[in-house]
Amino acid sequence: MAPTDEDGRTAQNASPVDTAPRAASPATGAVAPGARMPRWLPRAMVLALALVAAFQLGSWAFHQLTGLLINILIAFFLALAIEPAVSWMALRGMRRGFATFLVFLGLAIAVAGFVTLLGSMLAGQIIKMVEGFPDYLDSVINWVNQTFHTHVRRVDVQEGLLHSDWLRKYAQNSAAGVLDVSGQVLGGLFQLLTIALFAFYFAADGPRLRRTLCSVLPPARQAEVLRAWEIAVDKTGGYLYSRGVMALISGIAHYILLAALGVPYAPVLGVWVGLVSQFIPTIGTYLAGALPMLIAFTVNPLYAVWVLVFVVIYQQFENYMLQPKLTSKSVDIHPAVAFGSVIAGTALLGAVGALIAIPAVATLQAFLGAYVKRYDVTDDPRVHGHRRRGTSGPGLLTRVRRLIWQRPPEEPEEGSA
Repeated sequence: MAPTDEDGRTAQNASPVDTAPRAASPATGAVAPGARMPRWLPRAMVLALALVAAFQLGSWAFHQLTGLLINILIAFFLALAIEPAVSWMALRGMRRGFATFLVFLGLAIAVAGFVTLLGSMLAGQIIKMVEGFPDYLDSVINWVNQTFHTHVRRVDVQEGLLHSDWLRKYAQNSAAGVLDVSGQVLGGLFQLLTIALFAFYFAADGPRLRRTLCSVLPPARQAEVLRAWEIAVDKTGGYLYSRGVMALISGIAHYILLAALGVPYAPVLGVWVGLVSQFIPTIGTYLAGALPMLIAFTVNPLYAVWVLVFVVIYQQFENYMLQPKLTSKSVDIHPAVAFGSVIAGTALLGAVGALIAIPAVATLQAFLGAYVKRYDVTDDPRVHGHRRRGTSGPGLLTRVRRLIWQRPPEEPEEGSA
């Protein structure tokens, strides 16, 4: 008797096709014992794992290098800002590296002088507050005793403060936080040195950097890159220089007012108002005027009112007369766009984004302006904010009056023509 298979057929009558391994049945999903994995599947799995690993590695590296990338971005915009001054000195025969060094030396002297003056003002105010603290404490104790009929003494208050648990814990926490503050100061100095070093090389080797960048691009793209670079230099430099001129004018104006009122530290406060008011758009003047108002209030409360009135008047003078003349050619963007760009830059990069937002938006606007086709606007009253006559019909009140007072139409008499 011939051997039979599972289906009952004889092995002699089975064809070669019947002896081959059968694929998985769609109904049962079972795989035949001899079925093989497709050749592309292992390679696809390895490729997918490699892509995921590369993405994770790139994401980790980007987060680790975020601080360095931000420093390079700050250095690039700083190099763009000093590019006109460096190029001006280089065109007159000075070496570009030495010209960059002179510009950086001038900036360092200005920043050091401002920090020194501001630090001396703050130190003087702190010393004055510490020296006047006993008198202030006596006045408060006298007011409490007279109002609530108590017998509090200054010695008791001082002993209670010296032996309090709160003061002891505060001193311990302050001592422990000295190391953290020292670490932050050292980190800030290292970051400042990194920015200065990159900015120096960007400014000193600007032409070489542009040639290196253009060497890997086709000629058409080279022209676009050079044009974008030139616009960025013009907008960034023009923005900073125009802001510097307005800061100088604002500082001098506020110094004259504070000196006339007899407010202490008038030169430092003038510099403070000039810088803060110009590099924080729209609301910078009011933020900068808070410190002079506070110090003027300690001299005479009425002087603080005078400072507030002057700040408001000067802000209007700057917005409508001074700023349009100085920034119309350098940075011509709408105030709302400037304010929105500062908010967006702050949300993305913090204080750094607030500083570079306006020149970056001005550069992008000027670069894209060459590719936007503009047309002449029709002479329509609606363009100027007026309603066009004869298009809207009578108003609601007019139509109600007509419905009430208008007589119904008379019906024609019978037999009339």
